[in-house]
Amino acid sequence: MTVPVRWGSRKAGLLTLFVVIVLSSTSYTGVAQSETCSLPSKHAGMTFPIEKVDPEWACRLYEIVDHYTTVSMVGPIRTGLSVSLYRQLLDRPPLTAALINRLDIGLYTSEARGPDRFWGDDGEGTKGIVQLVYQDRTSRIYYLEGSHASRLLPNIAGKAVVFLRMDSVKDGEGIEVVDSTMASYTKLDNRILSGVAALLRPLIGAVVERKLMKGIATVNRLSLFMRQHPDQVLFEALDPPALPDHDVAFLKQALDSFSHFGGVIPSGTPSP
Repeated sequence: MTVPVRWGSRKAGLLTLFVVIVLSSTSYTGVAQSETCSLPSKHAGMTFPIEKVDPEWACRLYEIVDHYTTVSMVGPIRTGLSVSLYRQLLDRPPLTAALINRLDIGLYTSEARGPDRFWGDDGEGTKGIVQLVYQDRTSRIYYLEGSHASRLLPNIAGKAVVFLRMDSVKDGEGIEVVDSTMASYTKLDNRILSGVAALLRPLIGAVVERKLMKGIATVNRLSLFMRQHPDQVLFEALDPPALPDHDVAFLKQALDSFSHFGGVIPSGTPSP
């Protein structure tokens, strides 16, 4: 998926990915201790196993969380995928981005840059690196660094931390889907811009919110497309240049799971 991405560095991937929201108040009740920092475990009402994060990473994340320019929360937002399939797409930002592009859903691109590390571009001025810091069955923590350029904001660079929670629920037809909730912290690199953060915060917050919401909405559109038009999705994956064999094998299995569990939506159903 492109996880998702964020404000001055985006998704991912994703995210992204990703990749980030309504201003949220954060309760600092639990912390991960190290020699130099204490990273809170509770964010936007969600508790994360910070004690399992590598202490070196905990300190890097702490610097952003403790000195953020903006803090945001979005969700829960429902996506028509099981938690298992959602996680697998999050693990494959280049595949997710490629499908989004080939199906004309969005302009995302992504490349692997090392273990759990991806470069991403949302096609709208935001690009950067997304690093998966921690994951378990329902939670993920991402570190991002990148830049954003637009007519509304100067060319700005920064870092971000994104806390993602994935909850498995049943939709109205009894099909497993996932509700995603994200809390994000962004910190500008430019000291001058950071100094006038009080003036820029509403504008930056709006950009972050739009990026996060669009990232999740794009993944949701992809999931619906996979349910409605599995043959077309597979055709696009095999259309020269075909996607890597391991991605095609995963995609075939994912598309087959939709029909196996009765998850295929009739082709006449309108796409979002």
